Amino acid sequence: MFNGGMATTSTEIELPDVEPAAFLALLKFLYSDEVQIGPETVMTTLYTAKKYAVPALEAHCVEFLKKNLRADNAFMLLTQARLFDEPQLASLCLENIDKNTSDAINAEGFTDIDLDTLVAVLERDTLGIREVRLFGAVVRWSEAECQRQQLQVVPENKRKVLGKALALIRFPLMTIEEFAAGPAQSGILTDREVVSLFLHFTVNPKPRVEFIDRPRCCLRGKECSISRFQQVESRWGYSGTSDRIRFSVNKRIFVVGFGLYGSIHGPTDYQVNIQIIHTDSNTVLGQNDTGFSCDGSSNTFRVMFKEPVEVLPNVNYTACATLKGPDSHYGTKGLRKVIHESPTSGAKTCFTFCYAAGNNNGTSVEDGQIPEIIFYT
Repeated sequence: MFNGGMATTSTEIELPDVEPAAFLALLKFLYSDEVQIGPETVMTTLYTAKKYAVPALEAHCVEFLKKNLRADNAFMLLTQARLFDEPQLASLCLENIDKNTSDAINAEGFTDIDLDTLVAVLERDTLGIREVRLFGAVVRWSEAECQRQQLQVVPENKRKVLGKALALIRFPLMTIEEFAAGPAQSGILTDREVVSLFLHFTVNPKPRVEFIDRPRCCLRGKECSISRFQQVESRWGYSGTSDRIRFSVNKRIFVVGFGLYGSIHGPTDYQVNIQIIHTDSNTVLGQNDTGFSCDGSSNTFRVMFKEPVEVLPNVNYTACATLKGPDSHYGTKGLRKVIHESPTSGAKTCFTFCYAAGNNNGTSVEDGQIPEIIFYT
């Protein structure tokens, strides 16, 4: 601007794209090394530092943003990090979104992100949220985008603005009830897509669908399990009725499966449907129709959900297992409270169990099936 063959001859230079407060912060830093940034000025100061190639001030701005990163501003900061080409900050934003997905998508800044940022988030295998809730958030984003593009907020336009993002919603991870109550009636999917997904949910072998069915692994740390029985006995029979136990926990966890008892008659195979039900609303949050092989021992055998099931603190849930197979071992001397203590952090996860009335094959706190719950914190 001031030197060389291209130097300006004007006595006054306008910088129309730079905020006065940000330019003042730049000048103060250049002359005194004083860093003067706050929540209202940090983004404009970062822009100014990048424009005038002052990497030390840029680093201070990025450090300020990292320290003030929260779930409710993670999407806003992610958009800015991508805009300003700050990969380290973008990575931290994405990690925060993984750990606090529900809070992040409920924040105001989520519906303001651009399509490329939405796609970058939906591509992740590490989001900590059920797919049906993620779909609801994406629908909210599409409505906001329609308004930004001055389009009528109707299903056809929602699909149009979502573009490649729609294919990143993992509809096969939903339960058939979730899909039927939400996406199937949204008008965003074509009739052919709805039919193919219903067939995927209801027939075997499952036909191929155009949507990803790979689970999102939203888990951190080491897999844990708790055992609620102190002794194993013989002969627990099955007649098509579900074994059920009600439970609550003191902190948020993700349940990934159950440990179940197997046959008393030697090696055999079982068919099993496992579920976790929100007790008060009777909503199925996670399920899997599968099977397992046992060796005739009194050990437990792992049966896993298709995707982790989020369990919130101080809420009643029902663990449910419907087995088809011969008589099995079962547990006795059950515990009403079981505490798991992390060997590394010492953090305690407390499970409280109680009897699940109704369609129950006999499992209770004292004895029965579903001896183990496998989870991540």
